[in-house]
Amino acid sequence: MIHIVYMSRAVRPLSDQDLQELLMQCRRDNAAHNVTGVLFYSHGNIAQLIEGEKEVLEPLFETISRDGRHSNVIKLVDKPITVRSFSDWSMAFHPLEPSGFEALQGFLLPHHLPPPPSSLSIADSLLVDLVKLAVFGAEEVPAGLGALDA
Repeated sequence: MIHIVYMSRAVRPLSDQDLQELLMQCRRDNAAHNVTGVLFYSHGNIAQLIEGEKEVLEPLFETISRDGRHSNVIKLVDKPITVRSFSDWSMAFHPLEPSGFEALQGFLLPHHLPPPPSSLSIADSLLVDLVKLAVFGAEEVPAGLGALDA
């Protein structure tokens, strides 16, 4: 197995409806290919960590990188893993209208984000924390979340 982490920029702001459709698409496609991970979205910033079999993730990342909904796709990490760290995480983002998503399973508001799973290495946990800061901004990610706070 491997995990890939990337960041990108939405070509236009995604509405709550866009995000809901993206969630449904990701859940369907990821379940069919045994892909897990987490996707962060806030104010046009996108970051995702995906994990699964190499023969699935490499072509998936190529498809993701060509997706017209975002640009400036930068791969930050592509490395082997022995265990999934985000098997229960689907997507996390800062919605435009939080009240519309509070009951929708799989969406997490920044102030409800759990700390990175203990199965992540210290370096990967730190990277996930940095990605959260880059996407959500310091004012959205509360103190006490992350590898440096342990």
